[in-house]
Formats: sequence, structure tokens, C-alpha cells
Amino acid sequence: MAGSGTDHMLAPSLNPWTAAYEYAVDAWQRGVLYADVMRQRGNQYHDHMAKRAPNVLSMEFELVLDGRELPRPVNYGLLRITPPAGVETDPIKRPFLVVDPRAGHGPGIGGFKPESEIGVAVRAGHPCYFATFLPQPMPTQTVEDVMMAEARFLEEIIALHPDAEGKPVVVANCQAGWQIMMTAAVRPELFGPIIVAGAPLSYWAGWRGMNPMRYAGGLLGGSWLTAMTSDLGNGKFDGAWLVQNFENLNPANTLWSKQYNLYAKVDTEADRYLSFEKWWGGHVFLNGPEIQYIVDNLFVGNRLATAGLVTSDGIRIDLRNIRSPIVVFCSKGDNIT
Repeated sequence: MAGSGTDHMLAPSLNPWTAAYEYAVDAWQRGVLYADVMRQRGNQYHDHMAKRAPNVLSMEFELVLDGRELPRPVNYGLLRITPPAGVETDPIKRPFLVVDPRAGHGPGIGGFKPESEIGVAVRAGHPCYFATFLPQPMPTQTVEDVMMAEARFLEEIIALHPDAEGKPVVVANCQAGWQIMMTAAVRPELFGPIIVAGAPLSYWAGWRGMNPMRYAGGLLGGSWLTAMTSDLGNGKFDGAWLVQNFENLNPANTLWSKQYNLYAKVDTEADRYLSFEKWWGGHVFLNGPEIQYIVDNLFVGNRLATAGLVTSDGIRIDLRNIRSPIVVFCSKGDNIT
């Protein structure tokens, strides 16, 4: 406020009625602004999901390979990231392939900010590629089909960069991490260094008594809920169920902390909140057999860590076949790595 020629902030009123009035006005204003952000979130969701291939990538790209045209079609595609203005890539440097999780949310989180995985690699001069996917799976696709598509993507990247100093660096997040590790176990010659972030690989590891969602499957009687929800979707599994499980890891954050943080900082928090919710709320689908394979063989069966998985061609998926350096990122707040 300006007063007597000197700028100063008004001190909180000592009069309780005045303080109550000021609080009520502030709460009303915040409530209106909060409601407007909720309106924007709803409109943003409908606009985003109306797109044929929704993603949250912040950079321009071009399609290199369409997985729907492969002999065993999948809803994945290989994108080449166009460097932003003023950035040039070095053809000698290893190309990077970033693979996002198909674990309920849509693609793009690995490149939705300049500081993201793609942004860092591009600014370092590396040619960058991104494995994207569509909301709806192909009718017959399986986990093994996606592995074969990922191998085909890497073959294409290697062919496009014959002078590179080494095989592509593959960055795989969450669900994409274990799937890329399966691909690397079957086709190790295609991989340079592998970076997996927040990816569950050893499903029965962890701390006893922590992360109660780990025990939910056993307490609820196994994987019948997965089969039931796929049946309710007429053979398709709605990724919203997976997102709900993430929410159940910390209901207090879902129901209060995240929303109150927006309310308390509504003047400055709206853009960040909306950009995250665009990804968090953009759900995708999996085929029933895909999610059943994941739950039965990985999360319940623990057959990846124990080399118990065998492909339809009779090849055992053994992580010890991988010869590339492997970097695993996790944190104490990570429930699954």
C-alpha cells in the first residue's frame, strides 16, 4: 500500500471482526480461482483426449515408425525429436531413446519440460528418439509383441546413425523399465547403456511392513480383480484403475495435500498443476491379456527376476544376458523399485 509517501505492507488487523472479514474475502477469492482451475482442468482433459494421439511432449517431433504397420501390430510408434532453435545434434554422439510407461497414463512425461530426460539429452547434443503409444491397444497385441516392436525401433535408430560412437542409450521409466529390460535380455546386441527410473524389477524385494499396497493383492486373493476389471471393459483394461492404485499409495495427498497446495498458492500454482494433471489424468487402455500377463508373471509370479519367463519362440528371458551398463534410479519414496 502507498501511504504518506512511503510504501509499506498493512499489518494484520488486531480487530477480530476485521480479521474474520479479511479472511472470508481471501477465502472467497481463493475459492473462485480454485474453481476456475478445476474448470480449466476439465476442459483440458476433454481437449487432450479428443486428439488422435495425445501426448504431453513439449518439443516438436516427427514419426519414424508406426508400430501398427509391423508384422505383429502394436499401438506404439517411434518419434524423432526435433531439436529446439539454437540446438544442434552431433551425429557422432550416441542416440538416446526415451521410453515412457504405459501404466495408466499417456506418453510424454519424459519430455514434457525442458529439464526432462529428452531435454537434457538434446541440449547435450545427442540425437533423441521417443517411443510413444496410442490410447487404444491393437486388438491382438501382447507384451511380447511390444518387446519385438521396441527391438525394431532400436534397429531403425542404429541404421539411421551408422557413425555413432556406440549403440543407443535407452532411458525407460516405470513400466517401460521392466519391458525394456526384457527386450535387452532377448536382444542384448541392440543396446548401449540402459537407464531405468522407478522401474519394478525385483517384485518381492523391499522392506517388510512398508508400502501396504504391496500386500493388497495377497489380501484380496490374488489377481482376480485384474481379470474382473478387464471383463468389465469387454476385454480391455482401463488404465484409470492403475492410476487409482497410485493414488491409494497416499490417499492424504490425493484427497487433501495436492488440492490444498493449489488452493494455498492459487496465484502461482495453476500452470504447474494443470501441466501435471494433463498427464496424470490422461488415461490409456491395455488389452486384458496384457495386464493379466503383467500381474500374473511379474508382480505375483516374480518370474522376471528369477528368469522364469519364456517367449513364444522358446527363448528364456534371463536378465543375465544383458551386457550393457545398467543404471537404476530410485528413491526412498519409491514404492516399487
